[in-house]
Amino acid sequence: MEIITLPLGALNTNCYIVYDDYKHALIFDPAANSQDIIETVKEHGLTVEGILLTHAHYDHIGALEEVCKYFKLPVYMNEEESGWLYDPSKNGSIRFIEEVTADVERNYIDEGELVVGNFKLNVLHTPGHSPGSLSYIFDNDGFIVSGDVLFNKGVGRTDLYRGNTEAVMHSIKEKLFSLNLEYEVYPGHGLPTTLLEEKYENPNIIW
Repeated sequence: MEIITLPLGALNTNCYIVYDDYKHALIFDPAANSQDIIETVKEHGLTVEGILLTHAHYDHIGALEEVCKYFKLPVYMNEEESGWLYDPSKNGSIRFIEEVTADVERNYIDEGELVVGNFKLNVLHTPGHSPGSLSYIFDNDGFIVSGDVLFNKGVGRTDLYRGNTEAVMHSIKEKLFSLNLEYEVYPGHGLPTTLLEEKYENPNIIW
């Protein structure tokens, strides 16, 4: 499995394009700059089979509508944050000059196995940074797309709408750290890391 990282938008939010040997691809968190995402897909000769959100904060959905419409695909997301796509006060963009919304078809998912096209992955509901945060687990390839739950030496902030510090710690310690600690973690911002490194070296995790 190959992973392309595109840091996009004012907050350098990581949009990930994951693809297999057959050039089938998934797009995670189309954050901004839809043309950058589309051109990257074209340059690599990929066929996009799914568009997935880790959560619906504005900096993760800035290009969602354009990307979904271009590839004629719905978005996979947690139903708890469905209304955030239309509500700048919930997705956080109301704090800024340009309010962000996205009018797209949605497929609602929660914990468990998920099959999208040729891809089979596991989904964990990892709330705390937001109530509908999801982490996507690629067990066969040993990596996780964690969104804004767990970072390289950081954890998701909980001072935004419906953030919860106790919940994000539970999500990290009881859910993510229950996985194989050798797994790589691809976070919503910043550089990749591993579960092992974060369990023993992350100064922000409260034990």
